[in-house]
Amino acid sequence: MKEKMKMNLMFNPDGDDDVSARKIIKGQTTGLFNLNAVKYPWAKSLYQVMIGNFWVPEKVSGLKDDARMFHGDLSAEEQRAYKGILSFLIFLDSIQTVNLPHLSDYITSPEVNLILAIQAYQEAIHSQSYATILESIVESKERDEIYYFWRTDSILLERNKYIGNIYENFLKDQTDENFFRAVVANFLLESIYFYNGFAFFDTLVDKMKMLATGRVIAYIRRDELTHITIFGNIIREIHSEYPEIYNEKIVLEMMSVAVEQEIEWSNHILGDRIPGINGETTREYTQWLANNRLAMLNIGPLFPNSVTNPYKHLDRLQDTNGDKSNFFESTVVNYTQSSSMNGSWDF
Repeated sequence: MKEKMKMNLMFNPDGDDDVSARKIIKGQTTGLFNLNAVKYPWAKSLYQVMIGNFWVPEKVSGLKDDARMFHGDLSAEEQRAYKGILSFLIFLDSIQTVNLPHLSDYITSPEVNLILAIQAYQEAIHSQSYATILESIVESKERDEIYYFWRTDSILLERNKYIGNIYENFLKDQTDENFFRAVVANFLLESIYFYNGFAFFDTLVDKMKMLATGRVIAYIRRDELTHITIFGNIIREIHSEYPEIYNEKIVLEMMSVAVEQEIEWSNHILGDRIPGINGETTREYTQWLANNRLAMLNIGPLFPNSVTNPYKHLDRLQDTNGDKSNFFESTVVNYTQSSSMNGSWDF
């Protein structure tokens, strides 16, 4: 019989909060949040950065200009891609907001529970951001069509079902393997599934189109970088503390599926119809990104020939503070709203 994960007790008087006894999963703490005694310093540093990164979409100006540009300057294909990509992003952040507390129930490090709670809040802010974009730019009669695009688009439906089923499988059967798959799925969702969509919005910005939308996406991308780091570190800690649960074969198998799905979806919604993006750049970029994400987990490249980012214009883009920034960086040092928050972390 496969071993089952055990849910944390909300309060465990018999728990041991000593740092030496703490585990990323299957530990026995009291449930107390004590940031003065942490086992995982990367979590405490991430907490500081994530708090400093607070933002709300109402602070982003210019969406009225984007509304005029959407209807006057975007081609029909760019409009279709804009709406289709938003539909997928809405799904991803919606399912993350709901699912993260379920995973946190099985994480037995209070400092990691704390940053997962902040992540869930940030995912909710992202959902609010997409709603704000839609309210500002798209006619009301089109909004439900965007939210439920997966009902009429079979490729998007299959993508949504794949990630949703992994999460549901763990909720139905809390085995070690199902938990590990759910953690890997979170890492892939945050590190692979968003990024051709982000590249589309950045490509528009590079052509001086939809600049306010681009600023919202820059804030969201900033948050996603911390989320990637959270789950990358969780996977690394599982590898260190529970090598019998860690399974590199599962990581590679799921990464292969994620890359295949991301390429198929991106070719479907973008294809060769968007200036600056085509099927070849989509493939090269997704495979190159996958190699970079695997390197975060100390795993060798899945696609040895994909060694460069084909989207050179992304390096030219400026972040919201005016500093040059790549969105694939493994640390976030820009965007902070408070000068008192200068956290960084090892990864």
